[in-house]
Amino acid sequence: FSQAVMSAPILAEAEGKRVNPADEVLTTEYGQKIDLNNANVRLFRDVRGFYPTLAKIIVENAPYDSVEDALNIPGLSEKQKSKLKANLDRFTVTPPADVFLQGDDRINPGNY
Repeated sequence: FSQAVMSAPILAEAEGKRVNPADEVLTTEYGQKIDLNNANVRLFRDVRGFYPTLAKIIVENAPYDSVEDALNIPGLSEKQKSKLKANLDRFTVTPPADVFLQGDDRINPGNY
């Protein structure tokens, strides 16, 4: 394969000619915040104190109608609720999307 053949699809994507459902969602608030209904646990790594335990609890109890609904997860400790409250502005909630939920494994999505 020549260099030109290999780079053509990449250039087309870079120029915005190809858009898939995931790309469309990433242009919304989902692309700026962690979506509690669609994110896998690994996306919580940058939120101190969430990965992996609290992230797993959040993911397992989805879907949510609002970000604040996560505060009502049964069995959360006061420390976990406090962490959630302190970071609510880092999260969003959008309708569950097949493009992010395919494979039904938000706990271990195979990203290594």
